[in-house]
Amino acid sequence: MKIYHVPCLEDNYSYLIVDESTKEAAAVDPVEPEKVLEASNSLGLTIKFVLTTHHHWDHAGGNEKIKELVPGIKVYGGSIDNVKGCTNALENGDKVHLGADINILALHTPCHTKGHISYYVTGKEDEDPAVFTGDTLFIAGCGKFFEGTAEQMYQSLSVTLGSLPKPTRVYCGHEYSVKNLQFALTVEPDNLRILEKLTWAQNQRQTGQPTIPSTIGDELESNPFMRVDLPAIQEKMGFNSPVEALGELRKVKDNWRG
Repeated sequence: MKIYHVPCLEDNYSYLIVDESTKEAAAVDPVEPEKVLEASNSLGLTIKFVLTTHHHWDHAGGNEKIKELVPGIKVYGGSIDNVKGCTNALENGDKVHLGADINILALHTPCHTKGHISYYVTGKEDEDPAVFTGDTLFIAGCGKFFEGTAEQMYQSLSVTLGSLPKPTRVYCGHEYSVKNLQFALTVEPDNLRILEKLTWAQNQRQTGQPTIPSTIGDELESNPFMRVDLPAIQEKMGFNSPVEALGELRKVKDNWRG
């Protein structure tokens, strides 16, 4: 299994998931289809289907166009998310297969949108899995609670995604890592892992490189939104439950200007 970044718009990422033995690929959130197809063609791939994380235009906005450019292509999306151009609606736990070796599991991760899907992808046994988290989980951050509650985001982050194997690589929808890590440091100023990762992320961006992927293990160490079970973070937010602390943390981040 190989994964390629395709930078789109100002700070979005689309991705190509590739089954190496067949050169078949899936496109994740191909908001600029021409760019994604150009990348695919230059690598000698055949895009078999689209995986849409959620209905927002900067993720699903290329679906109709890619259907024109690749007649008969399937477009997967969450069943309750009203995804533009969707041909195949997915429920939590549904599986999709790619090529010879890749299995994709749909995980319902609501809150940013009510039908948001994250895609958990496994390849050969010796390969680390990957998860495509759209705008639910970012590196050191999470999406705004546009269509859901703190309870839902807690379930999505700490239960659904947090229980994936720690080496699982995290591919999110936007390049927000530097700002997110700067904010994370205000929440946990003594967390050396955050400081190390911020320095690394700044260097990556200065050389035009992505800061993605992270891993689930890394996020559990450096993402405050996945660390609200810690009494120190709850105390800092003025609550003694993880869900309330998460809600407050999101409010603080929404008002933070950096």
